Amino acid sequence: MADRETLVYRGKIIDLYLEQVTLPNGAVAELEIVRHPGGAAVVALDSENQVCLLRQYRHAAGGWLWELPAGKLDLGESPLTSAQRELQEEAGVLATRWEPLGKIISSPGVFTEVVHLFLARNLSEVSASAEAHEVFEVHWVPFAKALAKARAGEIMDAKTLVGLFRADKMSIEM
Repeated sequence: MADRETLVYRGKIIDLYLEQVTLPNGAVAELEIVRHPGGAAVVALDSENQVCLLRQYRHAAGGWLWELPAGKLDLGESPLTSAQRELQEEAGVLATRWEPLGKIISSPGVFTEVVHLFLARNLSEVSASAEAHEVFEVHWVPFAKALAKARAGEIMDAKTLVGLFRADKMSIEM
């Protein structure tokens, strides 16, 4: 909890605050904190054990990245509802079997964003409806090949790496 906070910027997705806090060791620090509503990401596996990966253009990252279908939580939306919406919008599929894969904190030094991860199975096709500001290609990749891409450093997106490795561990335990 901040001793004092000042709103520096209010954006469409994030708000930036300067927060004066007293740390557990008694030191006082002024921190820049980016508040984000959080998000959800989906490891969608089809009946042939292929995973949906998006090859998505990310200006902030300097180009194209491999990512899971994902997006921010809308106001009042549960993480599961967000994951279901994003999977339909981006990949054009619905799932009838959902399993949580936990959550991650994307960059705890400055962001409040928590990303909720899900494994989705029993998929059926529907029409996709990507947003105008999103530029991506949908690829269905054998799960083993996706893991190999992750291990080789070809996948750099944190939520995608964690989602793939947790889904792999879950399938081993099942």
